[in-house]
Amino acid sequence: MDPVPALQEPLRRPLKSVLGPATAKVMAEHLGLHTVGDLLHHYPRKYEERGRLTHLADLPMDEHVTVVAQVADARLHSFASSRAPRGKGQRLEVTITDGSGRLQLVFFGNGVHKPHKELLPGTRAMFAGKVSLFNHKLQLAHPAYELLQGESGETRDTGESVESFAGALIPLYPATAKMESWKIAKAVQTVLPDARDAVDPLPEALRAGRALLPLPEALLKIHCPHTKADIADAQARLKWDEAFVLQVALARRRHADAQLPAVPRLPRPDGLLTAFDDRLPFTLTDGQRKVSREIFTDLATDHPMHRLLQGEVGSGKTMVALRAMLAVVDAGGQAAMLAPTEVLAQQHHRSVTEMMGELAQGGMLGGSEHATKVVLLTGSMGAAARRQALLDLVTGEAGVVIGTHALIEDKVQFHDLGLVVVDEQHRFGVEQRDALRGKGTQPPHLLVMTATPIPRTVAMTVFGDLETSVLDQLPAGRSPIASHVVPAADKPHFLARAWERVREEVANGHQAYVVCPRIGDEEDGPKRAAKKAPDADASAERRPPLAVLDVADQLAKGPLQGLRVEVLHGRMAPDDKDAVMRRFAAGDTDVLVATTVIEVGVNVPNATVMVITDADRFGVSQLHQLRGRVGRGSAPGLCLLVTEMPEASAARQRLNAVAATLDGFELSRIDLEQRREGDVLGQAQSGARSSLRVLAVIEDEEIIAEARQEAAAVVAADPELTALPGLRTALDALLDEEKEQYLEKG
Repeated sequence: MDPVPALQEPLRRPLKSVLGPATAKVMAEHLGLHTVGDLLHHYPRKYEERGRLTHLADLPMDEHVTVVAQVADARLHSFASSRAPRGKGQRLEVTITDGSGRLQLVFFGNGVHKPHKELLPGTRAMFAGKVSLFNHKLQLAHPAYELLQGESGETRDTGESVESFAGALIPLYPATAKMESWKIAKAVQTVLPDARDAVDPLPEALRAGRALLPLPEALLKIHCPHTKADIADAQARLKWDEAFVLQVALARRRHADAQLPAVPRLPRPDGLLTAFDDRLPFTLTDGQRKVSREIFTDLATDHPMHRLLQGEVGSGKTMVALRAMLAVVDAGGQAAMLAPTEVLAQQHHRSVTEMMGELAQGGMLGGSEHATKVVLLTGSMGAAARRQALLDLVTGEAGVVIGTHALIEDKVQFHDLGLVVVDEQHRFGVEQRDALRGKGTQPPHLLVMTATPIPRTVAMTVFGDLETSVLDQLPAGRSPIASHVVPAADKPHFLARAWERVREEVANGHQAYVVCPRIGDEEDGPKRAAKKAPDADASAERRPPLAVLDVADQLAKGPLQGLRVEVLHGRMAPDDKDAVMRRFAAGDTDVLVATTVIEVGVNVPNATVMVITDADRFGVSQLHQLRGRVGRGSAPGLCLLVTEMPEASAARQRLNAVAATLDGFELSRIDLEQRREGDVLGQAQSGARSSLRVLAVIEDEEIIAEARQEAAAVVAADPELTALPGLRTALDALLDEEKEQYLEKG
């Protein structure tokens, strides 16, 4: 990158050279702010109005007011206090009057010294604070004030200064216990003159065309607004900065990918893929055909495919991915599927070999002429099986490999890796994805699958470097799933009925899942588990979440006595997990009590009912994901969301939303509106802090879409951004090391 323009230097200055080392240290450690520019981009989260000028006789309760009055009396009291040094606390009581009435001000602790010196009887000042009632008297506690006498004693009581103090909008900043909002505000005032030197990242034509403020003016107005219109103008401008700079980063990434070489992979006309399609017992949905065409078109090009495949739970993503893998094997390459857990890797391996039949028995007796070998590779495999799998990969004997992050280890070598399929993107760090892609002689094609549908805007913001394919239609024969909230605390008989429903399903020859948030062995203490509760509206005294081992025991001895109940969780030995899943899939177990290890990919068509205990402790998309494990066969599915949360709580609203719709895209919007999208983006951006401060992914859909178009045009015309030094600088700031890796490797 070019050297930073000299003009930009003041914003690059470290805060310790401006604010002093102690303040700068707290800002760096607790707020992640290191430079003058960082602090200028730390925007207020909201603004308080001091309140219009009020006469003391007309003070409203619980409102912020500003009064102009004269000090009538000031008294310092001492009182016993265990918190104060030497056991003595201090309270300053000041009485003020404006002729229409009187009001008491109180200051405590360290806050008494300055007002005790300044608020002497006869002093006129403006006071601002929230009116409260104490001992039947109105008071202001710790009010802000500004003296209205100059040093020479003349009164500075001009109507203008009073009005401007009263009407001021006070910015409140995202703060921490170590650094209060007003200290941040003071620091911002110190560096605000440097805002004049901020280089504008937006191209002049774009800014003028959309009538956006210049950046220095926007920074001034967001930190020191005179009116609410100032705030709106500043936010409109700064939202564009965030959307545009991020979209330029992603557009450059797409542009760079388009320059990379890759081996085109075209399936043979009568090869493995054709043989596979011929033995399918069902026809593909229109959606699956359409998405497959998009993928095959990408695979045929000489630069790497980067595609996101998202779809509803059960929409048949695995089938689409498998057909892409077989096309690559047909073309002489190998395909690797990366799964987030051993249970899921084993499940994928089992279902792929079952779907392929003799086509998965390459080199074996009874294998078809088109067959290839399908290998499983996980961290817990025995040494001999592992050695054989590694050998099959390096010789090219295995066309398809399915594994966990064990696939990424240095020892794993491929003969000719042509396609990487990543299942459940959000479980994998960028580095892991990149390490696997690095195993191809040329960059392999990449298909990322996510089973949590993402609203279009999030896809454009988080995965903007990937082309997106959406599967939104369920295969024929999939049954509807009914979902109900079971309020266990309000209506215990509903919970009893839930267990009866499980018995009824089992009596009809079906099977059930019971999901719990915790395992219940010692390592996973209740304290740690209690912290996981996503809801702040729960009381601090909540009981620990229900655990698999306890619940299974209680059910087997109680409401589900006589049924075959087994447990499954992440800390079981891999062989045990596999054996439990095999028994459940074969119908030898009636009820599987499990943690969320069953969340994705587990496919047992005979399972028709799922009871999720402590459902309020799971996220919206996780509940949707879990629910997708039932109703996979011809019998309808039932999902019961058990909770003890009260009806009015946010947690219950969330559960009602899940029960009300089966549309994953709709649920992901609800999820996003209830959480901050920073969590979503941060998670996807390799754990990096979300770069979005004023942009709201769902609300600002239009801005994001327009910024993406503008960014694509700018990058197409000038990929290196040589004519836009301000934009280069802003990109540098966005792409700190972690995000740079995310974009470089994504």
